Amino acid sequence: MAFDRKGGRLGYGGGYYDRLRERLNLQESARGKRSLWIGLAYEIQLMDKVPTESHDLRLDGLITENGCIKFEE
Repeated sequence: MAFDRKGGRLGYGGGYYDRLRERLNLQESARGKRSLWIGLAYEIQLMDKVPTESHDLRLDGLITENGCIKFEE
């Protein structure tokens, strides 16, 4: 639903993408690899800050109709 300028995501609260990414990270780390986690959004969905909790995983980048944003760790 919304994204912030530090890679935070605001969804529907089910934790689906966080669980998916954790599972993929386990598989990739066994092979010595790491995928980039990129979000797609409209610029209107980009906010200064979205509420996040300690277990929420952040995006590596975001693509909007105005360009790409790379988030630093």
